[in-house]
Amino acid sequence: MILELTGSRLLAPYLGTSLFIWTSIIGIILGSLSLGYYLGGKIADSEASLGDKKASFKQFSMIIFCAAVLVAIIALTQNDLLKFISEKITDIRIGGIIASILLFAPASIFLGMVSPYAVKLRLVSLENSGSTIGRLYAISTIGSIFGTFLAGFYLISAFGSVKLIYLLAATLLLVSILAYDRSFVKIKLLVFALLILQTITIYFQNNSAKAQLIDLDTDYSRVWIYDTINSTTGKNTKILNLGRASHSAIFTEPSEQQSLVFEYTKYYDLGAHFAPDFKDGLIIGGGAYTYPMHYINKFPEANIDVVEIDPKLTELAKKHFNLAENPRLKIYHEDGRTFLNKNTKKYDLVFGDAFRSFYSIPYHLTTVESVQKIHDSLTDDGVAIINVISAIDGDKGKFLRAEYSTFKKVFPQVYLFPTVDINDGEIAQNIMLVALKSDLEPSFKNDDANLQFFLDHLYQKPIADDMPILTDDFAPVDQYIMELL
Repeated sequence: MILELTGSRLLAPYLGTSLFIWTSIIGIILGSLSLGYYLGGKIADSEASLGDKKASFKQFSMIIFCAAVLVAIIALTQNDLLKFISEKITDIRIGGIIASILLFAPASIFLGMVSPYAVKLRLVSLENSGSTIGRLYAISTIGSIFGTFLAGFYLISAFGSVKLIYLLAATLLLVSILAYDRSFVKIKLLVFALLILQTITIYFQNNSAKAQLIDLDTDYSRVWIYDTINSTTGKNTKILNLGRASHSAIFTEPSEQQSLVFEYTKYYDLGAHFAPDFKDGLIIGGGAYTYPMHYINKFPEANIDVVEIDPKLTELAKKHFNLAENPRLKIYHEDGRTFLNKNTKKYDLVFGDAFRSFYSIPYHLTTVESVQKIHDSLTDDGVAIINVISAIDGDKGKFLRAEYSTFKKVFPQVYLFPTVDINDGEIAQNIMLVALKSDLEPSFKNDDANLQFFLDHLYQKPIADDMPILTDDFAPVDQYIMELL
C-alpha cells in the first residue's frame, strides 16, 4: 500500500494525478500481486516441503530480497523513464499503464509471492490450515491498513516520495536478512542500526541542497519549484509546478516581481469592470498567491480571502514567492467546496483558480451544486470569474461547454473571454468564464486601456448547447479533459 500511494506521487509531475493515473496504478499493482500470489504458491509447493523449513526460509528470504532490489530500481529509474514516457506518449491513459507496468509490476509480483510462501512455512498440518491461513491474511490486511494510514498521514509528507521508496527498499532488505537465518544476531543488529541511521539521514536531508530544483511532497501534492527563462518575455522566472502543470510563477528580478507572469491571471482584473464598487473578494485556489498579492497591491481599498487546501503551499509561497502578511488578506486552509458549503459571508467577487492536474478542475468544484454555492456567496451585483483551460468547439471543448451550461443553469448571464485567440474555438487555451448574478446587461466598454483589452476578448460566436449539466452525481470531468489532451 505504501508503494501504491507513493507511486501516484512519482507519476504526478509527468503524467498528472487524474482518475486515469490512479486507475492505471491500482489496476497494474493488483494484477501484478495476483500473478505474484500464483507464482509464490507454485514455488512454495515445488521448493519447500512441509517439514524442511530451514531451506524454505532461505528461499523466502531471497523472494523478499528480490522485492527490495526491484523497489530500489523504481527510485533509481523513475525520473528518466517517466520523462521518456511523457515525451513519447501523448495519451496519458496509455502512458499511465506503461509506466505502472515498467515501474511497479516487477516489485509487486515479488511482493505478492510473499503471502503464499509464508502460508507454506507456517502450515504444519491440514487440521489447522484454516486458522493458519486466516491468521496470516488477517496480519497481512492489518499491515496494509497500517501502511496506508502511515504513508498517507505521515511518511509521504515527512520523507518525500523518492526517499520513501528508498526507505521501503531498505526495510525489505532488512526483513530479508532477518528471515534468512535465525543465527547471525550481531549482523542483524548491525543491519538494523544502519537502517535506523539511514532513516534519520533521509529525514533530515535538506531538499534545498538541489539549487536547480526543489522537489518535495506535501499532504496533497508533489511540488517542484525551479528557476527558468520565460519563453514569452525572456525574463528570469520562478515556477511552482503541481502535478506536471505550471501552477504559479513570478519574475525573479526585484523590479518585475509585482508583474503577473501568466496572461490569464491579468483577466481577473475584469472584476473591477463588472463590479466597480467591489470591496470583498474570494479566490478558490491560492497556489503561490501571485494574484492575491497583485489584488492587494492594485486595489488598496479591497480585501480578499483565499481558500487554499494545502498549508504547505502557503508556507512555500511565503518562502519563495514573496507572499507577505497583510490585514486585508485572510487565508483559509480548506477544500474549496467545503468552504463554500458552510460560507455565510457575501463577496462582491469570487475567483476560481483551483486545478488538480493538467487542465482538470477538481470535479466537485465544477458541478451545479458547487456553482449554486458560489451564487449564494455573492452579493446581489456580485461576479464570479473562473479560469477554465479548454477549447470551446468540438470534442476538445466538451468540458467548457458542460461547465458553461452548468453556470447558465444558475446565473442569468455568463460570458467567455478566451485569453489567446477569440476567433478559433478549436484551440485549447485559458478561457475566463464570467458569471453575473445581476440580470442587468453590462457594458463592454471601459476607459482603462488594459480592461478594454480584456473586454475586447469577449467570445461572441454561438456556443453549442450539447453537453449535460454537471452534477455531484454525474461529472465526468476527467473524460472530457481526456478529449482535450
